[in-house]
Amino acid sequence: MSKVIVYTTPTCIYCHALMDWLDEKGIEYVEKDATKEKDISTVPVTVIGDERIVGFDRPAIKRALAK
Repeated sequence: MSKVIVYTTPTCIYCHALMDWLDEKGIEYVEKDATKEKDISTVPVTVIGDERIVGFDRPAIKRALAK
């Protein structure tokens, strides 16, 4: 399985929902502060391998994890 990185902000409810969902599925991830990234203006952003998924898009995340 590819490494999973989740870019978040402290006040983003969708970020926390995404991380809760990943925890429920037993998927390990690294959380990073999106405010320190120049190229991220919307959160959450999930990076799986070379794929970048904007928003809490469960189907896209599942597809990326299956690769």
